[in-house]
Amino acid sequence: MADVKELLKIIDEEKLQVDKDMVRLAFDFAQEAHQGKTRKNGEPYINHPFETAKTLARYHLDQDTIIAGLLHDVPEDTNKTLLDVRKEFGKDVANLVEGITKLGKLKYRGIERYLENLRKMFVAMASDIRVIFIKFADRLHNLKTLSALAPEKRERIARETLEIYAPIANRLGMWQLKGQLEDLSFKHLYPDEYRGLKEALEKNFSERSEVLKTMRASIQAKLKKEGMAVLEISGRTKDLWSLYQKLLKHNNEMRHVHDIIALRVVVPTVADCYRALGIIHSTWLPLPNRFKDYIAQPKPNGYQSLHTTIFCDRGKALEVQIKTPEMHQAAEYGIAAHWNYDERGSIKFDKTLDWVQELSKWREEANDSKEYLNSLKIDVFQDRIFVFTPKGDVIDLPENSTPVDFAYHIHTAIGDKASGARINNQMAALSTPLKSGDMVEIVIEKNRRGPNRDWLKFVKTRAARDKIKTKAPKGIWETITSLRAKG
Repeated sequence: MADVKELLKIIDEEKLQVDKDMVRLAFDFAQEAHQGKTRKNGEPYINHPFETAKTLARYHLDQDTIIAGLLHDVPEDTNKTLLDVRKEFGKDVANLVEGITKLGKLKYRGIERYLENLRKMFVAMASDIRVIFIKFADRLHNLKTLSALAPEKRERIARETLEIYAPIANRLGMWQLKGQLEDLSFKHLYPDEYRGLKEALEKNFSERSEVLKTMRASIQAKLKKEGMAVLEISGRTKDLWSLYQKLLKHNNEMRHVHDIIALRVVVPTVADCYRALGIIHSTWLPLPNRFKDYIAQPKPNGYQSLHTTIFCDRGKALEVQIKTPEMHQAAEYGIAAHWNYDERGSIKFDKTLDWVQELSKWREEANDSKEYLNSLKIDVFQDRIFVFTPKGDVIDLPENSTPVDFAYHIHTAIGDKASGARINNQMAALSTPLKSGDMVEIVIEKNRRGPNRDWLKFVKTRAARDKIKTKAPKGIWETITSLRAKG
C-alpha cells in the first residue's frame, strides 16, 4: 500500500527543495479522489500516481512536478476536477496536470489520430518540458505492471514505448530512463529473445562481477597512488535491449561486443578526466580505435565523458568511462538535471531543445500523413550524428545524413548552390553518408540556379527535402503530368 513516508524519504535523500507538507496534502487529495478504485492487477489505484511521483523525485524534479505526478490522473478518472486541482495547488500544478490530460493515450488507431496525438505531445513539451517528464514516469510504472493486461494491449504499449518514448528520452539525454523503458518493452515484445539473452548474461555473471570488483580496486589504487582524487568508481552491465541491438550487428557473437561491462570513474574536474585517462592507458593496454572523447566533442544531446576500452588483468575487455560529477548528473538525468526558468517564470530552453519547438508546428505544415511520420522517424526517432563546420561548430543531424542535409542545415542559400563537398579535406560526392566526427565543407557554385531534384533520392532531413521540392525545377515528365492534372 502506498505510504507517503516513502516519497518523503526520497525527497530527503535527494536533498530536494520541496515543501513536504504540500506533498502530504497532494497525496491525501489523490488518495481520497481514487478511493475504492483498483487497477487491472487488483492493486489500489493510488499506487500508480504514487510510483509516478517517486520516479519524478528520484529525477530531482521540482515541487510542482512531483505534486502534478501525484495528481495526473485525478481529472480523468475521478470526481475531482481540474478546477479543484487549481484551487488547492495553484495554476502551475493545474497546467501540468492539464498538459498530461490533454495528451490522452497514444494509440495506433488510424494514422491521422495517431499523428495528431504525437503532435499534441510535442506541443505540450514545447509549452512546458516537465509534461514529458511526468509522462515518462507514468509510462515507466505502466510498463512494470503490463502483465495484467491483454496480450494485444501489452504489445501496443511496449511497441509505442520502444518507438516513441525511448527515442525522445534519448534525445533529451535521459540515458537511465531510456534504458529502463527499452528493457521493460523488450521483455514484452520479444519474450524469447529477452529470456535467452538474460540467461546468457546470468551464466557468466559471477565472472563479470569479479572482473568489475578487481578492476575497480586496481584503478582506484593506481589513481590514488598518483595523487588523484576519485569521487566515485562504480560498475554497470549494458542494458539488455542495447546489447541485443549490438548483437544483431555482430551475428550474435558476444566476443565482438566490448562494452558489456563498464566502470564509471568520477573525478573533480575536466583536467582530472584527461589525467586519469593517461594514468589508465599507461597501466593497461587500450584497444585500438575504441577511444572516444565526448568531452571535447559532446553527443548531440549534450552527453559528455571520456570512453576507452582496456584489456584487464584477465585478458577481458572492459570499457572505462571518465567524467566529472556534473557530467555524471547530466548523463543520469539528462535535461531533467538542468532545465530552469527565465525571469518571467517561463521554462527556459537552450538551443538543444529547438527541435521540440519545431516539432509542435510540423503537423500543421505537413500535407501528407505518411510523409510526416517518415520525417518524425528520421529527424527525431533515429540515431543522431554530429559533424563539424570548418570553423569547428558542431552540427547535429540524423544518422546517414549527407552533405546536402548539412548544407541546408547551415543555410538555405548554401544548400541551393551546393555543387560538391570536402569531407575531412577530401573531395566527396554530395550523396556521401556522413559519420560522427566528420569535418564538412560545402563547395558552392555562385551561378547555380537552384537545387537538383535528384537529391531527393538520398537526402534524409525534412528541411532539405522541403527546400528541394519547393525550389528544384521539375523534370519534363513531372511537368507534363502536372499540366494534364490541371486539365
